[in-house]
Amino acid sequence: MSQVDEKKTVLLVDDAPANIQIVNSILKDIYKIRIATSGAKALELVNVTPPPDLVLLDVMMPEMDGYEVCARLKLDPETRDIPVIFLTGQTEVEDETKGFDVGAVDYIHKPFSPAVVKARVQTHLVLRGIREQLAQQLITIQKELETARQIQLSILPSAIPKMKGLDIAARYIPMTSVAGDFYDFIVVDEKHIGILVADVSGHGMPAALIASMLKIALSSQVGHAADPAKVLLGLNQALCGKFEHHFVTAAYVFIDMQNLTLTYAGAGHPPLLLWGGREDVRSVEENGLFLGKFSFASYTSVELPIKAGDRILLYTDGIPETTNPAGVEFGTDGFRKFLEAEQSTSADHFADQLLEELSRWSLRGATEELDDDMTIVAIHVTSD
Repeated sequence: MSQVDEKKTVLLVDDAPANIQIVNSILKDIYKIRIATSGAKALELVNVTPPPDLVLLDVMMPEMDGYEVCARLKLDPETRDIPVIFLTGQTEVEDETKGFDVGAVDYIHKPFSPAVVKARVQTHLVLRGIREQLAQQLITIQKELETARQIQLSILPSAIPKMKGLDIAARYIPMTSVAGDFYDFIVVDEKHIGILVADVSGHGMPAALIASMLKIALSSQVGHAADPAKVLLGLNQALCGKFEHHFVTAAYVFIDMQNLTLTYAGAGHPPLLLWGGREDVRSVEENGLFLGKFSFASYTSVELPIKAGDRILLYTDGIPETTNPAGVEFGTDGFRKFLEAEQSTSADHFADQLLEELSRWSLRGATEELDDDMTIVAIHVTSD
């Protein structure tokens, strides 16, 4: 006989021989019946292998009543998932409420109706089977998501590039196991570097798959890494026609430490922020259409001088759109005030301080879900 065809085991707990005889006669041809005549014996038999699939438990018993037995079963990780149906002659609402409070799933009232006993037992055994199946499916999904998370992390840079005159830090915080944010670097040589930050619309697996496409698409843009407009054009051409219900915003900056310039282009992305010393925070916007939707899209770039002490920030919109408990966004003003007051001496410290400020604003705990994926690439131009 296969495991699927094996009879389920029901533990019947009652101190009255007459009740045991009646319930046993109703169920014995359908299930394996295990009998206990006291609460203490029930707690002993419930741990016999194989454990029962369901417990029929009399409420009124000497020494240890059914409520206490049920409460103990629900406190034990080994037995808490076994459904408990109370057998009772009481009909008061308060009594039934107490039973549900301690973890029972149902009541069967005396005198016993064979049809009702069979139906209630069968129903809760089926429900338990469904719960176990769903729990197993959830475990499988969680394992698949963890695998996807590891794969996605593997497409992100394994290390931050080291370049004389630049201090670079990156932070990548997904909203869920997998995310639609992406960042990467094109290191041309010891004085030239390109940096991409992108954000796929939506969340979860579909966005993560598109983000992984960006890794491949960016690698084919190395030949014109110094021209941000061409990089975004190439990315758009690579992504167009690959998906229907998503789009990608992106920002790409090329930093030339030989000539102390940065060249920037955007595709529907929040502006690059540039500031240093006593200078106000400057928003650099040079946006074309977002990527992946319009094959005719074109892009332009802007070139700006940089100097020692300047700070450059690329980020995704999860930063300014972080909300507090009242639903108010951190916003452009809050962002700007933080940047103007922050005096970190390293890009790493700056990135950590920004995330701490967002945590204070949102009042979220470490395990609470974010509003959106968040990515930061912070660059300090040093005097080295």
